[in-house]
Amino acid sequence: MSLEGGPRGENPLERLVRDLGFFVLDGGLATTLEARGFDLDDPLWSARVLLEHPEAIRQVHLDFLEAGADCIVTASYQATLEGFRRRGVGEAEAADLMRRSVELGLEARDAFWSEPRNREGRLRPLVAASVGPYGAYLADGSEYTGDYDRDEEGLYAFHRPRWRILAEAGADLLACETLPSLPEARALLRLLEESPGTWAWMSFSCRDGARVRDGSRFEDAVRACDAAAGVAAVGVNCTAPSYIAGLLGAARRVTDRLLLAYPNSGETWDGARKVWSADPTALDWGAAALEWREAGAAGIGGCCRVGPEDIGRVRGALSLTAPPATRRRSPAPGRRTGRC
Repeated sequence: MSLEGGPRGENPLERLVRDLGFFVLDGGLATTLEARGFDLDDPLWSARVLLEHPEAIRQVHLDFLEAGADCIVTASYQATLEGFRRRGVGEAEAADLMRRSVELGLEARDAFWSEPRNREGRLRPLVAASVGPYGAYLADGSEYTGDYDRDEEGLYAFHRPRWRILAEAGADLLACETLPSLPEARALLRLLEESPGTWAWMSFSCRDGARVRDGSRFEDAVRACDAAAGVAAVGVNCTAPSYIAGLLGAARRVTDRLLLAYPNSGETWDGARKVWSADPTALDWGAAALEWREAGAAGIGGCCRVGPEDIGRVRGALSLTAPPATRRRSPAPGRRTGRC
């Protein structure tokens, strides 16, 4: 994958779907680190561990792969030049750290794949470089509202430096995730269209079964992605599990792209108080994975508070399923279908 490269070639996620019928994403990297005792009370969040304990990140990646993930997402979600600068890290070192986040994922993938037992019934896993929203850098809760002090042009300017770094770092694709607003998605789609050698998925954080966090209609966000080149998949993440099936249905009405579902555990994050509120009903990840696949998801995993054990349940359930559901969208009223 490269910024200035030639034709993109095959969507790397399509290979997984063609050969497996589905693919499994990993879970929440940062919250898994937190569960293992790392202090993430820092504006850099998981990027703090990238600075101080990179070996722990590599181990979490490896644990998700061993649990059944076909794609792992790097520790660059909250890594930005501006964020590192706040911590006294210079631009050159910050760029190296962002590249290092991808290297850690590649090292974990290669270590996993070097074991013959891990190749049985599996394809070589992918590494996706995470591009988190502007609000993740602000660390003020706005990644869950989309209430920003920048317009689309400002968001484009913010994302461009790290986009260039991550697109050249050697990952298989970029993961633009937890997007809370349509203007931010448009800014990232512009960067993608300027990067002819790059694939990226676009995944939105939604506040209910119909709207992105800033109030934009989810279907409109999906349409914007459908019209852009280089979009490997469109998805929903960092969202309550109860909304996922409906959102997948809405997406399928307006796109034939691969769909992703990787919601939170069901607990709710209070950005102001920086605590998780417990959900009294534990999610059955195996049953949920089957429901979301039936609703049209090709890639299924988890986000915040979802660990390797949960991903193992997703893998186990999907591995026992019948041949995959087709990727046809339901025709809109009065609309002729021309694609499958």
